[in-house]
Amino acid sequence: MTRGRLRVYLGAAPGVGKTYAMLSEGHRRRDRGTDVVVGYVECHGRPRTIELLEGLETVPRKTMEYRGTTFTELDADAVIARAPQVAMIDELAHTNIPGSRNEKRWQDIEEILEAGIDVITTVNIQHLDSVNDVVEQITGIPQRETVPDEVVRRADQVELVDMAPEALRRRMAHGNVYQAEKIDAALANYFRVGNLTALRELALLWLADKVDDQLDRYRADHDIHTTWEARERVVVALTGGPEGDTLVRRAARIADRAKGADLFGVHVTTGDGLSGSSPANLARQRALVESLGGTYHQVVGDDIPNALLDFARGVNATQLVLGASRRGRFAQLFSRGVGVTTTALSGPIDVHLVTHEEVNKPRLRTRRAGGITRRRQAAGFILAAAGLPLLTLLLAGLRGQLSLPSDILLFIVAVVGVALAGGIYPALFAAVLGSLLLNYYFTPPLYKFTINEHENVLALIAYVVVGIAVSVVVEIAARRTREAARASADAELLSDLAGSVLRGWDADGRHHGALNDLLERLRVTFALTSVTLLERRPETPLTPNRQRDPDCWRIIATVGGEPTCTPDDGDADIPVDDDLALVLRGRTPSATDRRVLEAFAAQAAVALRQQRLSEEAEQARPLAEADRLRTALLTAVSHDLRSPLASAKAAVESLRADDVSWSDEERDELLVTADESLVRLDRLVANLLDMSRLQAGVLGVSAQPVAVQEIVPYAVDELDVPDVRLQIPDDLTEVLADPILLERVLVNLISNAVRHSPPGEPVLITASAHAGHLELRVIDRGPGIPPADRDRVFQPFQRLGDRDNGTGVGLGLALSRGLVEAMDGTLTPEETPGGGLTMIVTLPVAPPDMADPALTSHVDALRERRNR
Repeated sequence: MTRGRLRVYLGAAPGVGKTYAMLSEGHRRRDRGTDVVVGYVECHGRPRTIELLEGLETVPRKTMEYRGTTFTELDADAVIARAPQVAMIDELAHTNIPGSRNEKRWQDIEEILEAGIDVITTVNIQHLDSVNDVVEQITGIPQRETVPDEVVRRADQVELVDMAPEALRRRMAHGNVYQAEKIDAALANYFRVGNLTALRELALLWLADKVDDQLDRYRADHDIHTTWEARERVVVALTGGPEGDTLVRRAARIADRAKGADLFGVHVTTGDGLSGSSPANLARQRALVESLGGTYHQVVGDDIPNALLDFARGVNATQLVLGASRRGRFAQLFSRGVGVTTTALSGPIDVHLVTHEEVNKPRLRTRRAGGITRRRQAAGFILAAAGLPLLTLLLAGLRGQLSLPSDILLFIVAVVGVALAGGIYPALFAAVLGSLLLNYYFTPPLYKFTINEHENVLALIAYVVVGIAVSVVVEIAARRTREAARASADAELLSDLAGSVLRGWDADGRHHGALNDLLERLRVTFALTSVTLLERRPETPLTPNRQRDPDCWRIIATVGGEPTCTPDDGDADIPVDDDLALVLRGRTPSATDRRVLEAFAAQAAVALRQQRLSEEAEQARPLAEADRLRTALLTAVSHDLRSPLASAKAAVESLRADDVSWSDEERDELLVTADESLVRLDRLVANLLDMSRLQAGVLGVSAQPVAVQEIVPYAVDELDVPDVRLQIPDDLTEVLADPILLERVLVNLISNAVRHSPPGEPVLITASAHAGHLELRVIDRGPGIPPADRDRVFQPFQRLGDRDNGTGVGLGLALSRGLVEAMDGTLTPEETPGGGLTMIVTLPVAPPDMADPALTSHVDALRERRNR
């Protein structure tokens, strides 16, 4: 059976018109004769959406019960049994009621697609897994209903339903999205212009990436390798030289001229990994590319021009930036160089050869160390000096049995042995000495350095050439082996270095001594006595003597023995940049060691930067928290305070109106409305003030012996709710608490439990004493809280699980925990056996010898406040 086709309407936010567009498409297809049904559509009370449902066949929904409440869900089996050509199913990311066959609606849709039915559905950008955390960061509201990006990317068609933020806000103000009582809160919170603009950009960028994927698949399916300039992509080639910074900035300026252009940095390494690039320069240039919004890549290829072009064509690049050649004119006579060769082979890709300050500077090359150690060379010379004469004596005794070619072959074997043992120089010595011995003892005329036959001359020349060739091959092989071993050791060391740096930071970006660990690893690896990271003081000028002036430098970190105070005090210094230097003491590193040391220096600079960013973030966190608190307070004032104030104002104005005659019942009802609104307003203002005092640390607490069996009933009476049962022993010991604050805590917890309890399920309050503490439990049978969210529910100014901001902000649980902790207690949630949530208030028991300052006074104070 052919799988059905999936079409997705993607929106940036609720209310942009996804469901409306889906139903309009259903009408168009129905008018063309297509068999279309509505599998599930959520209208949210929007009149124009409800009108579009008329004339479309709707498959009955499935009814399910969960914890005493009835819900309706998509009936996938009924849709499959109906077997239409097209099914319209709203809210792709919806989470099904527990007990359903599938956890998510997109899984139901997968079953319908497998049955050969086309599906049209809707989803908002905030429900995609890849951007879920970004949306939470932007809006401050987590989205728990998510769908894997791959589900939407596999769709045959994704259509963006777009609307300008201002237009969407006008729709909301006109009542076309939410009900009237939710409009103000939604506009002031989630639907702010900045939020909507950011969500719109996310949706556009995500869809643009999907279009790129579709284009790449099309090019691959049709074997298209030429560049299509549908979007500017700039690739900058980095060699690890100091000119790389200039090239990256030039490439970034080129990319900036084309809005939305991509920037790629690429470094080509040879197949043997023995490139001469500087790790420090590459690390710095990689950070620069990423800071400019680009990505860094490393590819392997022995043919650098072709490797660059293969990468550029692979990313569909339109422009390639290279540095001008640093090779001299004489070298360019024999080879055109990477830049010229790349330009000749580039085809439609524009190549920019950028001049830089390093063009006229010769490339410094470090002398390669020999592959054979001096001890092996000495052994080779001894073997040649002793072995060849002994071989001559042996062959002289066999002169009648062996011919000259056999003697030459045996001498070649001896030269090869010397080459394997000592390398090129002992082998050359052995070849020359052997040729002289062969000429004197075995080539007619004997015992003379003359040769009569031309054939013997040719044999001796071949012998010398073979000896030299073998010795050269052995020397190159030995050098390559040593270089490969050194490269492998360097790679292992750098890998360990990167791992140690990463292990120095936790998931939250907090520093755990990464810089000192890094310097200690460097000191131990290279057997140094001390390693010091110095930073130039910002107020000091760049003078010639600054390398020796201690006043110009300050110590950032040091390990080992006595630290160095200036770069000149050490045995070697590795400059990181103009302001940082890594100073070593203990021994002078070799030229080959400096590449690894530069990598250590670059990583030290990264670790220092991360450490300082972490410290700045720690310093900014209280400011950000305070700013979030102020923002939330303003939000609360703008909505939560407005509603009860408006109700009380309306009731009082109605009572004062002269043109209306109110009956006694109506007057009493208006007075009750005003009273309830003012009580609600008083409670909210008290919560806001107490939360502000808690945040500022100035909340006054009067801890005294308190009998909870006297406090709990007053908290229940203040709420005036019927569904609360008490199980508190009369002989329960007293606790050490502030009675006013404790009542406030209980009022918040009980009201929260009553609000979430299903109808007919009373809230239970119990109390018991255990090991010097008393536990008050407020137990409900509501939906409960997932374990992962139990800490976050105590954060101020949020209501866990809300899908919009129409219900205002939440303070109760955050304030309750703060008040309990102010009384040296704890407030912890746990799951109620059988379902629900239990909030446990733990308070210390009052000492027996502590004077009881007349509990009646506390109760009287509560009664007096209630009466007021």
